[in-house]
Amino acid sequence: MKPHEIKPDTQLCTILGYNAQTGYMRRYFNKIMKHNDTNATAIALNIGDEHFDITMSNVGQSKVKKMMIEREFSTKAISYCESLDSCAKTEGRVDYVEVREGKVYGYCLADEAQALFDKPEFLDDHILFVAKMMILASRWYGTKIDIDDIPLLIGDRDA
Repeated sequence: MKPHEIKPDTQLCTILGYNAQTGYMRRYFNKIMKHNDTNATAIALNIGDEHFDITMSNVGQSKVKKMMIEREFSTKAISYCESLDSCAKTEGRVDYVEVREGKVYGYCLADEAQALFDKPEFLDDHILFVAKMMILASRWYGTKIDIDDIPLLIGDRDA
């Protein structure tokens, strides 16, 4: 979704990372939204290490309710979460956080993404990454999870 396409009823979430604006997370999440004709988009917040602590310290009191965490901050984000799911505890990182009633909850999608496939050990990281974005899009915006769409999303350069 391009900035001029964002309307008052567009649902928003945030991505936090060094290059969140141009990263894979935003690219694939927004492709999934477009593919599913869902009026939602991920707004990127490019930050450096020097701004991470202040950003995460205040996220519970901000208007942000849904935030994807880019890989570079996935382990550091754990200490800002009130609660972690079992995958985040096991993996030692979070893929996204949700804010409810001022509390930050951290989640990891590795287990759920692998569970979508019969033989996840034969998949590359790119496919598993897009599967994670599908799961998150479904959780937040009710989009479908169809692993057969993954090659289309990876190959669709124009979306």
